[in-house]
Amino acid sequence: MAVYEVFAHPELRRYKASIVSKASVFLVACFLLTFIIPVLVTYRSGGFWIKESTYQESPVIAFKHDFLLVLDLDGGQVKYATYSTFQKYNGMQWRNLRIPVVTSREEDENGDGRADLLKFNLEMPLLDTENVRGIRLVLFFYYKLVKYSSFHMESLAVVTETAPLPAEKVYISGDLSIKQKQTLAHRGIDIRYNDSLVNQTSSFAEEYNLQRLLETYSKRNVTTRLVSPNIVWTTYRAPGSPFTLTANIAYPNDETYHFRPGFWYMIKWAWVQYLSVLIIFLYIFERVKVFVFMNQLVTTIVEKVSDVKNRRFT
Repeated sequence: MAVYEVFAHPELRRYKASIVSKASVFLVACFLLTFIIPVLVTYRSGGFWIKESTYQESPVIAFKHDFLLVLDLDGGQVKYATYSTFQKYNGMQWRNLRIPVVTSREEDENGDGRADLLKFNLEMPLLDTENVRGIRLVLFFYYKLVKYSSFHMESLAVVTETAPLPAEKVYISGDLSIKQKQTLAHRGIDIRYNDSLVNQTSSFAEEYNLQRLLETYSKRNVTTRLVSPNIVWTTYRAPGSPFTLTANIAYPNDETYHFRPGFWYMIKWAWVQYLSVLIIFLYIFERVKVFVFMNQLVTTIVEKVSDVKNRRFT
């Protein structure tokens, strides 16, 4: 007659040994290895503590309405024409100074209350004999982050281009993007780069030297730059017409930033890594202990729960 299983239940066994025994040493070794090995595995697989992380934020950017422009010329009596919003600089450059007509506005295209685009337009009068062969433009911005550390800085957008032919106008478009040489802090107020790059009260020409300005700016650990600028030149300026410069600078909506995590951020990350490896080794060593004690590889006294119950009733 065929038989089939009608009921099943697990059998509980207790393995007993003295404190000073091989079984006790084996159990302590399993316990230590179960919790130590995951630490070593996690550490050797790329670092237990996360030292750098990233996050995304929409920065607050505002054009400070400060700029410095140099036009490289040929065909005239001067080699360049220039103008800036720094009055001391303009006074020093009286031989090359030209007063342009400047308009600028910032637009909020997505309606989030933050500016997304700068539209900058400049018309500089020139003599008919003067031909524009290159531009050097520096725009000054205020840059702010608030999600982790409160980070403030004065930043720049720099355009340096040479015209293939004498130019009438130039159109510039690009994205203002951050460049980090060092991670940001995870909290606090960071104003180390919020000082003005140009001392507007200085009467020394060196203070306004464009090369010095860019060298000082490049030494900063956090800067902005114009990414993938599109430059379109229109050649051959008509007699009596000014040189026109148009720039559209897009501000980022979501920029990625690198920062140094705080203590609890590191603990959270370390715990997730450790726990994911610990679960595996808990299962492995549980199976090892079952195999060792069931096969009596270390001497113990085996006691079944059913035997204990029988002794109680006798």
